[in-house]
Amino acid sequence: MIDTHFNKINPPANQFKLNGHVVSIVPFGSGHINDTFKVQTDSDEKNAYLLQKINHQIFQDVDGLMNNIKEVCKHIKSKLSHLNAEEVEKHSMTLIETKNGESFCKDEEGNYWRVFKLIENTKSYDIVETPAQAFSGGKAFGQFQKQLSDLPAEKLTEILPNFHNIDFRLGNLKEAIAKNEANRVGQVEDLLSYISNRESKMRTILEMGNRGELPVRITHNDTKFNNVLLDEDDKVQCVIDLDTVMPGYIAYDFGDAIRTIINSAAEDEADLDNIKLNIPLFQAYAEGYLSEAKDFLTENELETLLHGVYLLPYMQAVRFLTDYLNGDTYYKVHYSDHNLVRTKSQLKLVDELEKHHEELKLILHDSISV
Repeated sequence: MIDTHFNKINPPANQFKLNGHVVSIVPFGSGHINDTFKVQTDSDEKNAYLLQKINHQIFQDVDGLMNNIKEVCKHIKSKLSHLNAEEVEKHSMTLIETKNGESFCKDEEGNYWRVFKLIENTKSYDIVETPAQAFSGGKAFGQFQKQLSDLPAEKLTEILPNFHNIDFRLGNLKEAIAKNEANRVGQVEDLLSYISNRESKMRTILEMGNRGELPVRITHNDTKFNNVLLDEDDKVQCVIDLDTVMPGYIAYDFGDAIRTIINSAAEDEADLDNIKLNIPLFQAYAEGYLSEAKDFLTENELETLLHGVYLLPYMQAVRFLTDYLNGDTYYKVHYSDHNLVRTKSQLKLVDELEKHHEELKLILHDSISV
């Protein structure tokens, strides 16, 4: 029987082509953007689904968003056509249509809903703990990009414009400096100088792209490790959370993944001495990623991977500092200097990465050469 607390969720669930009748709806997962529920039906077959209420405050172009997901799912399934149907569903997300043949529905309150088939017997990790896990994460995102490498990027909508555009982020920072709404600029002159000194270097990927030296590809843009589903043996099964999939440069995905796994401390670590690099995890991720990706990447793209490793923590620091100067209006903070601590933590990570440049460069070179 459906929990009375979720009775209002049953009507949108029943708009979709589900096998059987809905018997339970319970909250699922730990995502912060969309509301997600596990839906179980009474079908004799194993039929569990993920019902999601799309956060249309963030994803305002729901048509574009769902078209992106539909195109990506269809293309990945075409790459798995040599497998049987059960295996295809294990290794790709399956979008369930509404009874009207649409990819989403809208309820009476103006909320947007979608349904995926639940991929059973999988696990994910919030934190990478072993080189084996890092290798699987790298392999998963390399495989994901490889599967989509021949899908024309123009088929997809840029669902979050300027998301990884460093010129846009630096422009926002300079605007925040000029306005100085929280009267904090005087406290961060050293950080602003550090950021300014690296502006030219951090524009490398964007400028190469603007000169036509990098292909625009379809990228994930949220390469956290918990967006990879693994099987019971920690082997790759599927990349999930496709909301941010859109046209971009592959170094952004690589750099953001490294940003989240190489730092031995938390993103808001106040003691900067605790921020050190976990080189074995970097090496394992790079080896896993390049085992799948090196065959389709251009020489210029391979060259930009290390630039992406520097850029993503730098850009995140720029975003944290911008919010700090604006009075903490975007990111949730738990104390007055939280965004300042986050900024310093990310810039310390940039500093550590720069100190280990030759070592990281050699690891990438060796991983490409294997």
